Amino acid sequence: MLVLCRKRDQAVVFGGAGRLEDIVKITVIKVDRRNVTLGIDAKSDVPVYREEVWERIRTSHFRDRPTGSLDRTGSQDAKEMASVLSVR
Repeated sequence: MLVLCRKRDQAVVFGGAGRLEDIVKITVIKVDRRNVTLGIDAKSDVPVYREEVWERIRTSHFRDRPTGSLDRTGSQDAKEMASVLSVR
């Protein structure tokens, strides 16, 4: 695991393989005692989920598809969760 320290208004950029084009940019917006507010700027084709939502989608896919495929078309519940609970 890579651990980085960032101050307010500083960011981390995740780039595409072999390109200098940014794919996801995460900026620290606000830091409180126990909470950090992050701004996430991602291309429209990059899904962004809170971890607990991603886990529910992932386990729903595993339950619906015994092969373990993460094909987003596999589960109606996962599609509904993704559309309702997605950061986007």
